[in-house]
Amino acid sequence: MAQFTVNPQRLDPYKNFKFRLRWDGRIVAGISRVSPLHRITEVLEFREGGNPSLSHRSPGTTRYEPITLERGVTQDHEFEQWANKVWLVQAGTEVSLKDFRKDVILDLMNEAGQVTIAYKIYRCWVSEYQALPELNANDPQIAIEKIVLQNEGWERDADVAEPLEPSYTIPPS
Repeated sequence: MAQFTVNPQRLDPYKNFKFRLRWDGRIVAGISRVSPLHRITEVLEFREGGNPSLSHRSPGTTRYEPITLERGVTQDHEFEQWANKVWLVQAGTEVSLKDFRKDVILDLMNEAGQVTIAYKIYRCWVSEYQALPELNANDPQIAIEKIVLQNEGWERDADVAEPLEPSYTIPPS
């Protein structure tokens, strides 16, 4: 069985609930859900003129699917401020698009809180913003705000290597 190179005792994959998101050089608080990083490459089919019964396939345009971020509603205005870079309600019109795109970093961490994998997500901008969910006094749940990020691609950060996981010993009782 293949093993991890740095931590050969590790047999299980990383959990999906230990992650953080960073933009503008800081960690964005309270992110509870990130949709998958998903790309699709179009398939182009063509036939040779001398052999019309056989088709060939080649890669075409690659699209990067939007990424949805969710978090509980708090006093932090980070989502709303970024969404307002594209549309400002008070002005009733579009605003300057000079700095509405951001590069985002998604870190996946192990159980010890060490960054194990990171993805750089390029030229993101907010295409959808939900300030509040449907409110219902008879079905109490956490109020969630949401943004949808359009992006122009992502790649795994090759500079992030598998960390040496700490070993813990249980003290004798």
